[in-house]
Parts: sequence; structure tokens; C-alpha cells
Amino acid sequence: MTETMNPYAKRREALLRRIPDGAIALFFAGQAPHMSGDHAYSPFHVNRNFFYLTGITQEHSRLLLAKLGGSEQAILFTEHVSEVEEKWTGKRLPDHLAREISGIAEVQDLAQFETTLGRMLRTGEYEWLYLDLEQDRYHQTETEAHRFARAFRDKYPGIGIRNPYAEVCRMRTVKDEAEIECIRRAIDITREGVIAMMQHARPGMREYELEAHFDFALRSRGVREHAFPPIVAGGERACVLHYVDNDQVIEDGQLVLCDLGAQYGCYSADITRTFPISGRFTARQREIYNIVLAAMEATIEAIRPGVTTGELNDVTRSVLAQELKRIGLIQDDSEVARYYYHGVSHRLGLDTHDVGSPKWPLEAGDVITVEPGLYIAEEGIGIRIEDDVLVTEDGAVNLSLSIPKDPDEIERIMRG
Repeated sequence: MTETMNPYAKRREALLRRIPDGAIALFFAGQAPHMSGDHAYSPFHVNRNFFYLTGITQEHSRLLLAKLGGSEQAILFTEHVSEVEEKWTGKRLPDHLAREISGIAEVQDLAQFETTLGRMLRTGEYEWLYLDLEQDRYHQTETEAHRFARAFRDKYPGIGIRNPYAEVCRMRTVKDEAEIECIRRAIDITREGVIAMMQHARPGMREYELEAHFDFALRSRGVREHAFPPIVAGGERACVLHYVDNDQVIEDGQLVLCDLGAQYGCYSADITRTFPISGRFTARQREIYNIVLAAMEATIEAIRPGVTTGELNDVTRSVLAQELKRIGLIQDDSEVARYYYHGVSHRLGLDTHDVGSPKWPLEAGDVITVEPGLYIAEEGIGIRIEDDVLVTEDGAVNLSLSIPKDPDEIERIMRG
């Protein structure tokens, strides 16, 4: 290839090795969906596979990769608009900067896409079109790639359509140094937000008031987009895993569970901390908290290449069951499901719940969460502690170790 070998070029080259000769692969940045009237949802959230292969975040962009007769080609299409349009909606990414970021020498106006593709296909030498047809569920809203596939079949019925999504997923699971650094930066910013929440927590405040301190910490550090909608859940509401209303009063004596994360360079942090709104754990809260903490430590200790996240969950369940029996909350291991009802880990990266099957053994370079919890609704106690962990050749490195989770340290921070 004639491209400068930057990280995105290396990924494209690796993908091209996985597809046959006589194939074209297309990836779409996407566009912000319509909200209402003349408004689209903002900020625009670029398709993660497109970004992974280009480093470009501008909507209405497309990547074309071609492989024919031993030659490989990459073309980046970006939106070019008139000076009048720029006065209304701002300047678009200039071609020279698109080349610099992506490492792709050939950058064309998106308006030329159909002409360029048609010219490439007219000789009849290409047999396959690879389209990134990501689909999480049966009734998922169709993507730009899905719409393009339908139109392409009508125009070129002799060219087969294949989906490279699984291949890109395999590539994305193992992170390079630049990706790990982005995740570290996201975690560092998240840390500042979590500490701000601990320092400003007061009985009687509403959950969204506490959340606002996290939001301010992110915004003041240049972060426009959370990794996911924050969960700020006081008391029994913490037993709802994906509680997002964040609008109730946190009463004196309650714990508050905060599951949140910043995004940096399109990479996510995913952190959960649980702390007492009054600044001090009760004896019972501390007892349950320390059980969850012990499960986390045992699970992190078990991380190594070759292990699956399901096997890590077995470690978590074993520790929780043993400790819950010790304190008399359950009598049999099977009863742990009453108080712990989710998996302990998922992959983390460009998506918070990142690509990859839980059946795939972990590899060095994987980044995963470790998030044990106990949810005792009848006592108004919901506790989850979550860290982000890098899998290494000989074990694991906790990337979020600096975010306080020791109960004594949490109380010191909250005392001021």
C-alpha cells in the first residue's frame, strides 16, 4: 500500500489480509439521527468500526478498501460543502488533515462516491462487496450500510455481499498502546469526576444534583460525551442495574451507587463506586461492601490469557456465596442469584460494552471490566464496585487503581 503506515493504516492492512482478492469493503461513518424539527441528535457518534480504521470522526464520511490482482487501494470520502453552507454549519475536515489523520493518500469528495464505485465495478472483476452490517438485535434500526446493501443488490445482483463485522471485532478486542493510552486518559478524567461527587455528597440532595458534579468535572476537562448515560442510584434504587432516572432524593444513611465513565478519543472508561451519602458507612453497609471488594480482588487475581469472562464470573460467585453463607444471608450457593444477578465482566474499548464474544478466551491486550455487586433490596442496600483492567501476558494491570474504593479512604475524602 502507498499509505503512510500509521496505526489506522496498519489496521486496514490487517483487515485486507482477511478478505479475498476481488473484493471491495465499505465502511460508513454514519450520520446523526433526526431528533425533531430541524434538529439532529448531538454530538454525533461516529460508527466505531469506521473510526477504528480511519481515525476520522466527521459524519457523512466513507472508507473504501479494494483488493484486486494483488494490488490494494484505500479511498476516503468526506463531505465537501459550499462556503454558504459553512457559514451556517461550520467548516468540514480539510483533505490535507484527513490524509494526515487517516494515513490515506486518496481523499475524495463524497459527491464523487457513486461515480468512483461505478467506475471500479464496470470491468466485472470484483466478485464481493464487504459491508459492515453490524446488528445487535432483530428489530434494530437499520444503518446506512443496511440501506446501501439493499440498493446495491438491485444494481449489481452478480456481486455477492459479505459482512466483515466479525473480523473487525476480532481485531478490536486486542488493544494497541495508543488505544490503551486513550482508555487511561478516560479513566483519569473519570477519577476526577468521582472524587468531586464524593466531596460534594450531602444527605437530602437529588441524584441529578450529585451527577452534576461529575458532569462539570468532565466538561471542564474538554469531554463532550459520556461513555454511557450515568447511573446515580440512592438506596434501594441501586438494586436496579440500569437505573437512569437519577431524579430521587438520597436520604441520610443511604448508600449511593454511581456507575459512569468519561470518553476520551472515542474510547470509554466504565467505573462504579458506591459510597455513603452521609460520609460514613454503617457497620452493615461496610460488611456487605467488604464482601464485594473481596470478590473483586479475587477476580482480578484470576485474570490471565486463556481465561474467559464466564470463568471469572465463577470466581466472583464463589467468593460471594462463601461470604454470604458466612454472615447467614444465604444457606446454599445457589441462593447467591437472589443478590447477584449479572456477569462480572465485559470488554471495554470504543464501545463501553465492547465487541467480542464472552466465549472468546482473553488475550494479552484485552481490556475488561471487573464489577462484582450485591443487591439486598429488602435492606435498601445495592453495592457494586467496578474497575477497568488490562490483560497482560502474565496476569493483569488495574488501570483504575487510583480511583478510591477502600472504605476508609472514601470516608477520608468525604470528610474533606
